[in-house]
Amino acid sequence: MECLSISEILKKIEAGEIFEAVSSDYSFTIKIDDYVPYACAAVHDGHQFRKELWDNCIHTEYDRWYEEDPETKNMIKSHPIVIAGCDSRFEYDLNRVPEEAVFETAWGKKLWKTPLSEAMKNKSLQKHINFYKVVYALIEALESKFGFCTVYDMHSYNWKRWDREVPTWNLGTSNIDNTRFGDFVENWRQSLSEIEFPHNIKSTSLINDTFQGNGYFLKYITQNFKNTLVLATEIAKVYGDEYEQIIYPEVVSTVEKELVKRIPEHALSVYSAFKS
Repeated sequence: MECLSISEILKKIEAGEIFEAVSSDYSFTIKIDDYVPYACAAVHDGHQFRKELWDNCIHTEYDRWYEEDPETKNMIKSHPIVIAGCDSRFEYDLNRVPEEAVFETAWGKKLWKTPLSEAMKNKSLQKHINFYKVVYALIEALESKFGFCTVYDMHSYNWKRWDREVPTWNLGTSNIDNTRFGDFVENWRQSLSEIEFPHNIKSTSLINDTFQGNGYFLKYITQNFKNTLVLATEIAKVYGDEYEQIIYPEVVSTVEKELVKRIPEHALSVYSAFKS
């Protein structure tokens, strides 16, 4: 893996190069092993938190971990194109619009002992801006090369906080063209429901049950690119204990191995239907 500036990353994408890099500000990673008509993303995988923010933050390290999406990058790491955040959403949230990306409160709790200065906010927002420059270049390159692409937008959520039964998998589709893509959303939902987990963990899959797909990452791509389907795909944190801060590696490995097979199969079916 290389450490590259944003301009260097953009040049490599524009040139169609194969590479793996971390951005020079260490805010995200990108890997392109091959140019294919699909990409995977884990925008909330990151846990880094700028040290200069530590003393001013009211939330604990566990509080932050609890609301992040740990291991989501590992679930998609084997795919040819993967982009993932390195920083905690508590510094800036890549799935929020820039104006709301730096939180003042988080999940009903004040975040900072004293309000952040504009300089501190802008330091974080620049990383948000840089990430989306690369996202734009990547999707533009894939649409230009293939005519159509699919993005698997991986997230996780805390299922134990719900007071009702919730699905293992949730697809959020409220901001995509369901008339155009509805059949392929259903195919993806069905495929995920067939995954068999260890420890008799149930595998259920529903659409817009816990979340509706209102994230900025999906909206940004959908609004800027007419021939890209973004599938906001959330897994309940059955791969760990959200209260004990424990990860079950064997469950993460199961998901990764299943997605190695299921994502390319699904992406090929979408591409076959929509390629120009």
